Amino acid sequence: MQGFLGTGAPFSADANLIVQLAMGGALLIGRFLARKKHYTEHGICQTTVMLLNLAMIAMVMWPAFQGQVAPAIPKHLGESYYAVAIGHASLGIMAELAGLYIVLVAGTKIIPRRLRFQRWKLWMRVELVLWWVVVITGIGTYYAWYLAPPLE
Repeated sequence: MQGFLGTGAPFSADANLIVQLAMGGALLIGRFLARKKHYTEHGICQTTVMLLNLAMIAMVMWPAFQGQVAPAIPKHLGESYYAVAIGHASLGIMAELAGLYIVLVAGTKIIPRRLRFQRWKLWMRVELVLWWVVVITGIGTYYAWYLAPPLE
């Protein structure tokens, strides 16, 4: 199904791009909530984004990676079409796992005390920066896949 951004991308890629940008904005709103000491709202906002992103990974990003990138590894690693997607996926996995860890430590008792972090602000700030790096590399992936001129 054709997308709605006029780039030739499929609908799922266009929708994912918009959802990812919205989630990045929501994480910034969550940061603002934490600064205002609205910790319950902050936790709900950040957890919702992490779970929504997990769904987007499962429904859109993982199938696209498996179908379009994985079969070309390692033969085409030097090509931007594949390299940017692999970089984005690698950083994205780190961001999602770190985010889920933060959610589990902050919102549950699942993680044993000895494996819990103490420096909340540091962990959350690093995660926010990493998330935005992933958003930017996601934009780069979208560009390489649907907007960049084909290599001759």
